[in-house]
Amino acid sequence: SIWPQYVKDRIHTTYMYFAGSIGLTALSAVAVSRSPALMSLMTKGSWLAIGATFAAMIGAGMLVRSISYENSPAAKHLAWMMHSGVMGAVVAPLTFLGGPLLIRAAWYTAGIVGGLSTVAMCAPSEKFLNMGGPLGIGLGFVLASSIGSMFLPPTSAFGAGLYSVAVYGGLVLFGMFLLYDTQHVIKRAETLPYYGVTKYDPINACMGIYTDTLNIFIRVATMLAGGGGVKR
Repeated sequence: SIWPQYVKDRIHTTYMYFAGSIGLTALSAVAVSRSPALMSLMTKGSWLAIGATFAAMIGAGMLVRSISYENSPAAKHLAWMMHSGVMGAVVAPLTFLGGPLLIRAAWYTAGIVGGLSTVAMCAPSEKFLNMGGPLGIGLGFVLASSIGSMFLPPTSAFGAGLYSVAVYGGLVLFGMFLLYDTQHVIKRAETLPYYGVTKYDPINACMGIYTDTLNIFIRVATMLAGGGGVKR
């Protein structure tokens, strides 16, 4: 109620792009799941396939962030849609779990994201913005565990430990990241001058919360499946 109208508009636009990203990702995942060739590529566990996947995700994300929302809106939106499409291809193997389970996972994810976003918005300013360092360290552990769990059987003690860190630890970590990124969006929307040289970019602003939500969804779906082989 105390925000100026332009701050409200910035946050509203950011979450509209966030919702659009989720929708485009879902459409891309469905399209890829219907292509045997693409599904075969996305389910390969080789280092080459994993490296190509990471390169595509990182490259598409960097491309989106590098384009000016104000000066090149067409290119910006094209890169944004491409990034969402790449992320949809990455999560496409989850369709093996079946539609009913994924719908349940989507509802649970919506509840988690909605609750944490409300906490972040209602919390005192910058309460969660000081967590950047610990979250970066935690992300390194979860990323290493995710890669390791792809090659070690979950039946072994070490493999089961890595799997638990990747799934359960990742769920907690990305929940904390969501708190951090939500407050970062609000802070930037509040502090960036309306008539300043640097313009507010709602697409760049939504990237963090979009990535957090996608990671939460992947882990919720994996937990609901009982760890049935989906360890991405």
